[in-house]
Amino acid sequence: MNIYLSAIIHIKENSIMDAIELLKKLVIETRKEKGCIQYDLFEDNRNKGVFFIHENWETSEDLHNHQVSDHIMKFRENITSLLENPNIVYVGNKLF
Repeated sequence: MNIYLSAIIHIKENSIMDAIELLKKLVIETRKEKGCIQYDLFEDNRNKGVFFIHENWETSEDLHNHQVSDHIMKFRENITSLLENPNIVYVGNKLF
Protein backbone atom coordinates (compact mmCIF):
# COMPACT_ATOMS: atom_id res chain seq x y z
CA MET A 1 0.00 0.00 0.00
CA ASN A 2 1.36 3.42 -0.95
CA ILE A 3 2.18 6.01 1.70
CA TYR A 4 1.10 9.63 1.12
CA LEU A 5 2.55 12.68 2.85
CA SER A 6 1.94 16.41 2.70
CA ALA A 7 4.42 18.71 4.39
CA ILE A 8 3.81 22.41 4.98
CA ILE A 9 6.87 24.62 5.35
CA HIS A 10 6.77 28.24 6.57
CA ILE A 11 9.88 30.24 5.61
CA LYS A 12 10.97 33.62 6.97
CA GLU A 13 10.29 36.35 4.42
CA ASN A 14 13.94 37.37 4.11
CA SER A 15 15.03 33.73 3.58
CA ILE A 16 12.72 32.65 0.77
CA MET A 17 15.29 32.56 -2.03
CA ASP A 18 17.75 30.55 0.07
CA ALA A 19 14.99 28.14 1.05
CA ILE A 20 13.94 27.64 -2.58
CA GLU A 21 17.49 26.58 -3.47
CA LEU A 22 17.54 24.08 -0.59
CA LEU A 23 14.09 22.77 -1.50
CA LYS A 24 15.03 22.41 -5.16
CA LYS A 25 18.07 20.28 -4.24
CA LEU A 26 15.91 18.20 -1.90
CA VAL A 27 13.36 17.48 -4.62
CA ILE A 28 16.00 16.56 -7.20
CA GLU A 29 17.77 14.12 -4.85
CA THR A 30 14.59 12.62 -3.42
CA ARG A 31 13.12 11.84 -6.83
CA LYS A 32 16.12 9.54 -7.42
CA GLU A 33 15.32 7.42 -4.37
CA LYS A 34 14.00 3.87 -4.52
CA GLY A 35 10.25 3.83 -3.94
CA CYS A 36 9.64 7.53 -4.64
CA ILE A 37 6.54 7.75 -6.81
CA GLN A 38 5.87 11.47 -6.39
CA TYR A 39 7.75 14.31 -4.71
CA ASP A 40 6.43 17.70 -5.81
CA LEU A 41 7.07 21.16 -4.38
CA PHE A 42 4.41 23.88 -4.44
CA GLU A 43 4.35 27.52 -3.37
CA ASP A 44 1.21 28.96 -1.82
CA ASN A 45 -0.26 31.67 -4.07
CA ARG A 46 -1.85 33.56 -1.18
CA ASN A 47 0.74 33.27 1.57
CA LYS A 48 4.29 34.41 0.88
CA GLY A 49 6.88 32.05 2.29
CA VAL A 50 4.55 29.06 2.56
CA PHE A 51 5.54 25.95 0.61
CA PHE A 52 4.16 22.46 0.56
CA ILE A 53 5.47 19.13 -0.62
CA HIS A 54 3.25 16.25 -1.73
CA GLU A 55 4.89 12.85 -1.47
CA ASN A 56 3.91 9.36 -2.53
CA TRP A 57 6.03 6.35 -1.53
CA GLU A 58 5.69 2.71 -2.53
CA THR A 59 6.27 1.35 1.00
CA SER A 60 6.80 2.52 4.55
CA GLU A 61 10.34 1.13 4.31
CA ASP A 62 11.05 3.41 1.33
CA LEU A 63 9.71 6.37 3.31
CA HIS A 64 11.84 5.43 6.31
CA ASN A 65 14.96 5.20 4.13
CA HIS A 66 14.18 8.65 2.78
CA GLN A 67 13.73 10.08 6.26
CA VAL A 68 17.19 8.90 7.34
CA SER A 69 18.98 9.61 4.05
CA ASP A 70 22.02 11.87 4.01
CA HIS A 71 20.38 14.48 1.81
CA ILE A 72 17.26 14.82 3.99
CA MET A 73 19.38 15.07 7.13
CA LYS A 74 21.49 17.80 5.50
CA PHE A 75 18.32 19.57 4.32
CA ARG A 76 16.87 19.58 7.84
CA GLU A 77 20.10 20.95 9.24
CA ASN A 78 20.28 23.75 6.66
CA ILE A 79 16.60 24.73 6.60
CA THR A 80 16.14 25.09 10.38
CA SER A 81 17.43 28.66 10.62
CA LEU A 82 15.19 29.72 7.69
CA LEU A 83 11.93 28.48 9.22
CA GLU A 84 9.26 30.89 10.43
CA ASN A 85 7.36 28.05 12.15
CA PRO A 86 7.99 24.33 12.62
CA ASN A 87 7.07 22.14 9.66
CA ILE A 88 3.72 20.38 9.69
CA VAL A 89 3.61 16.89 8.18
CA TYR A 90 0.48 14.87 7.44
CA VAL A 91 0.73 11.15 6.65
CA GLY A 92 -2.26 9.34 5.22
CA ASN A 93 -3.76 6.63 3.10
CA LYS A 94 -5.60 7.29 -0.13
CA LEU A 95 -9.32 6.73 0.33
CA PHE A 96 -10.46 6.87 -3.30
